Amino acid sequence: MYTLRGGGDWGLVLGVFEKEGEEGSLHLTEAAAGFDQSLSGKLSELLKISGPALKKGKSRVFYGIHKDFPCVAVVGLGKSSAGVCGTENWDVSKESIRQAVSAGCRLLQDLEVNHVQVDACGDAQSAAEGATLGLFQYDQLKSKKKTKVTTQLHGSADSAGWEKGLMYAEGQNLARLLMEAPANHITPTAFANTIEEKLAAHAERVTINKRSQAWIEEQQMGAFLSVSKGSEEPPVFLELHYNGSPDSTQAPLLLVGKGITFDSGGISLKPSPSMDAMRADMGGAATVCASIVTAVALKLPINIIGLAPLCENMPSGKATKPGDVVTAKNGKTIQVDNTDAEGRLILADALCYGHTFNPRAIVNVATLTGAMDVALGSAATGVFTNSDWLYEQLHKASVVTGDRVWRMPLFQHYTRQVTDSQLADLNNIGKYSRSGGACTAAAFLREFVTAPHWAHLDIAGVMSNKDEVPYLRKGMSGRPTRTLVEFAAGLAHNG
Repeated sequence: MYTLRGGGDWGLVLGVFEKEGEEGSLHLTEAAAGFDQSLSGKLSELLKISGPALKKGKSRVFYGIHKDFPCVAVVGLGKSSAGVCGTENWDVSKESIRQAVSAGCRLLQDLEVNHVQVDACGDAQSAAEGATLGLFQYDQLKSKKKTKVTTQLHGSADSAGWEKGLMYAEGQNLARLLMEAPANHITPTAFANTIEEKLAAHAERVTINKRSQAWIEEQQMGAFLSVSKGSEEPPVFLELHYNGSPDSTQAPLLLVGKGITFDSGGISLKPSPSMDAMRADMGGAATVCASIVTAVALKLPINIIGLAPLCENMPSGKATKPGDVVTAKNGKTIQVDNTDAEGRLILADALCYGHTFNPRAIVNVATLTGAMDVALGSAATGVFTNSDWLYEQLHKASVVTGDRVWRMPLFQHYTRQVTDSQLADLNNIGKYSRSGGACTAAAFLREFVTAPHWAHLDIAGVMSNKDEVPYLRKGMSGRPTRTLVEFAAGLAHNG
């Protein structure tokens, strides 16, 4: 029996599909059909007379058609038969739901509706993701803020899917919050404290170590220290241990995130236009830590270790100079010819340290190279890996989340570019040309990897969003947090 749970300042988002083979015809979702029936077909009638049939991602608002819901937004979901698209490498149905629900919720938010019930539209998890991701706005430092909207599931029994979607989306929103915040608010210490606060309620399953500069020095992480030494802010090496598996001996999944909380370029100073966006150069650490916070909230039966070397890359009298040679944790010497190629330096030491835990797989995430943005833009995260199995797991997860990954080459050609150094074992940039910059960066990282299952995710291209992902507002994207969570869930449940 159809029941309503409204009252007060409520809005409602309902979905409609395009009818197969019938141009301009619509097919109501189960919840929308129930709502329409309770109104004796009034919703269907209004849809017919209010304009052309709703296309995918479009929305329309009706006022005063039900006493419990002053505003009802109807959103277009496209074709109900849509599934996984091999060309686009994502589930079209799930993406359509996220896009449509986001549009409907934002429309009601603009009307200053405080509470919104959301149609599951056939996939409650995707609906929850669309609603929660679509409503996020970083306005913490503004006097005038967007209307705060609470959402809940409408007309569906799949509350478990809805709750899962909320947690996935809230994880991505945590990464967006960290990436969007100004660098004077999210310093290395503030970043570590924020993650510690998020995990405080789970002390029985999570161990947090905020390693100091003295510890970093003891570990002989010379590459990491060479980046941090130009800043007044002390570096922090954040180490998270989540023990979610009932088998305490299970080898952990190791996630490593680049944590440059502001990247000026160091002595190799960046040009000033758009330098403010480098507050998000800790996007790798943000997505890694947010995915672990989410895995803990979901109680995934898996052991995960997260590592985030956190520091600023700043110019000063103490800063590393182009041409300096530093020594990484594994003893390899590195000629630093460009101090703006700093992410690979801090990751090198973190990867060396991470191997001591004998992980089942290593995934590092970093806003590493502008060349990655040139290669793929915002379409997908670039993946460099030595493991077909690991790439398949990541790819499978990305199809579900719609947050695509794409495999890039690890040719020996690029290794020669970073191993031919005049003064040291390695050079931190390609010696022969600027071409293939994302690939030479990956080749550099591979010099610090001995594990058989390792993947490097370069997220520079997906760091921010203009209008490429319709259900994310303009700003830092938090991608690919949900893919990391889905990937970890896949390992947890399928081995």
